Amino acid sequence: MKTSLFHFNSLSGSRQGNVGGQARRQGARWIAGLLLGAAGIVGTASAQAPAYPAKPVRVVVAFTPGGTTDILTRLVAQQLSDRLKQPFVVDNRPGAGGNIGTEMVVRSAPDGYTLIVNSVGPIAVNPTLYKNLPYNPMTDLVPVAQIAEVPNVLVVHPSLSAKTVDELVAHAKANPGTLNYGSTGVGTSSHLSGYMLSQRAGLQTTHVAYKGADALRDLLAGRIQFMFATIPSVISHIQAGKLRPIAVSSAKRSRSMPDVPTVAENGFPGFEAGSWFGFFAPRGTPESVIAGLNKAVNEVIRVPAIEQQMTREGADPTGGTPAQFSRFVQSEYRKWKDIVLESGASVD
Repeated sequence: MKTSLFHFNSLSGSRQGNVGGQARRQGARWIAGLLLGAAGIVGTASAQAPAYPAKPVRVVVAFTPGGTTDILTRLVAQQLSDRLKQPFVVDNRPGAGGNIGTEMVVRSAPDGYTLIVNSVGPIAVNPTLYKNLPYNPMTDLVPVAQIAEVPNVLVVHPSLSAKTVDELVAHAKANPGTLNYGSTGVGTSSHLSGYMLSQRAGLQTTHVAYKGADALRDLLAGRIQFMFATIPSVISHIQAGKLRPIAVSSAKRSRSMPDVPTVAENGFPGFEAGSWFGFFAPRGTPESVIAGLNKAVNEVIRVPAIEQQMTREGADPTGGTPAQFSRFVQSEYRKWKDIVLESGASVD
């Protein structure tokens, strides 16, 4: 009986082993089939996912048409349209020092189909200048790609005899309180650049704030005597002899005006107050979209014809990675925060 039982159990164990092996093989085949099916589904989904951009992209400009931001945006947007085979449509939304257009993009869906080309004012200055800003451009927007740096150029009306910064300073000190400088608004780069020069040189000058291009019109008419303006906005007037450039506010000379010295070269070391422009997207925009846009923008501004056109119009093409642009923006915010607080400028 023991032997019989032993043989029975051995036979049962063998059969159970065969059955178990078959079950395991069937289970393995079932799992393999399931995995293959899942892989097929994922592969099909990936194949069907549309490449970015799959539809028109809106590029907001927070200023009026014809200004530096608008000119650079339209130039790059057209090239992006050609390169990425979808329209990049420029949408001007001016107002409140660039805050209206900027907030609209902050509140937009973070899908890459609403972008903004913005500048130093709305991004780096306004968070300190405006006391009740309902958003924070430093955290609610993601830097995508820097397009260009645009130095401010110190221009004077030809009726003023000064041809250098030294001569302008000497004239202002000899005639205290008689010189007026214009800007495109309180807290703008043009205002703060003029403030910085007056403070560093110990000048008694009067700041006259305008709305946008009205400042340039009054400078051309001689109603104000000097102004820091972006090179693209005044280069044609300089070439026509209607304005005289005496210095640029960047750390190094502008590629578009290499014969014009910097303010720093004229005895004011460390003076740097230029403008810059770049693409931003709403926070939460996919990293793949940001990377693709960054690559495309860098390619566009390195096209020789585009680079030459930007330089002719007073912009120095920059480019770089999103991380580099982000670090630059953070440093600009810190710099301008100190200047705004020192100047006492504020907008409620």
